[in-house]
Amino acid sequence: MNKIYAVSAAPHVKQKISVSSVMWQVVMALVPALAVAVYFFGIQALMLSLYGVTAAVVTEGLIQKFRGVAVTVKDGSAVLTGLLVSFNINVAAPWWIPVVGAIFAIAIGKQVFGGLGFNVFNPALLARAFLVASWPTLMTSGWIPTNMNSLSGITNFADLSTKAQDLITSATPLGVAKTIRNIDFLGASDTSIVMNKLAEIATLKNLFWGNVGGVIGEVSVAALLIGAAFLAYKHIIEWRIPVSYISTVFVLTYIFGGVDGLFSASLLLPVFHVFAGGLMLGAFFMATDMVTSPVTKKGRIIFGIGCGLITVVIRLVGGYPEGVSYSILLMNIFVPLIDRFSIPKAFGEVKK
Repeated sequence: MNKIYAVSAAPHVKQKISVSSVMWQVVMALVPALAVAVYFFGIQALMLSLYGVTAAVVTEGLIQKFRGVAVTVKDGSAVLTGLLVSFNINVAAPWWIPVVGAIFAIAIGKQVFGGLGFNVFNPALLARAFLVASWPTLMTSGWIPTNMNSLSGITNFADLSTKAQDLITSATPLGVAKTIRNIDFLGASDTSIVMNKLAEIATLKNLFWGNVGGVIGEVSVAALLIGAAFLAYKHIIEWRIPVSYISTVFVLTYIFGGVDGLFSASLLLPVFHVFAGGLMLGAFFMATDMVTSPVTKKGRIIFGIGCGLITVVIRLVGGYPEGVSYSILLMNIFVPLIDRFSIPKAFGEVKK
């Protein structure tokens, strides 16, 4: 008796998962970070996020309608993009900043390439780069402290000069770290004291829980780890990119992060660099983007190491205090090349 077999391309083992379910689960994973931002900064953090999400959804729907393709705003991808754009914005920014950023992310970062799955760059990070280039003052200054009156995370002002205290009360953690690397700004004595205070347990606790100034979505390490654990449990992200990214930053800041030469940093200073800024948000929620990250296991490790290297270079010697956004965008360019040279040899293949 003849049997009929169905033959198809891999994968042959499939899960009951859809684009929509993945997007909405990532949105859910970001809710703890948003809740902490609202707790420390007030309702303005929520309002800016709603402005960004609304602008992203409306822009996606209008462009898809204009293109004559199916309107897919219900899949959650536009909501996620708008939320991530807002997460990269200062709480003190005007309402139109997340709106303009979300429109740019959807129109230029996503739809111009053909929509979801075809974009080369992470749309939210591309929008952040556009906003920083267009309105640098609004995006990189005007930071406001939390409702507990903490901006840099440093709460111990003992042994500090007036100039050092002014710096600590007017800059975010990475802003302080960037400024004090210029020894002439404070003087060698104050610089050493401030550097040590950045790596104090009390400062690291503030960074971990979110009692620091910064953009909406990067302030609480604890909230971001809760969301990341949820995504890992759901097998939406895996360990290679985040671990290689964060480990690279840790090792390089231990080697080069001190102000007195190689290996002059304490072991807690690399912890500061891991906790501060957008590293956790970028490593778990942006660098792991399925569309713009490598598909091979080896490639993901290379990608993470590259992101970490560029981040440290920008933080320590670049012009900006933070380098996460630009590191991921730059590594997005190399993803096709990384995939090409890291693809495993097929079973039975003979290398010529």
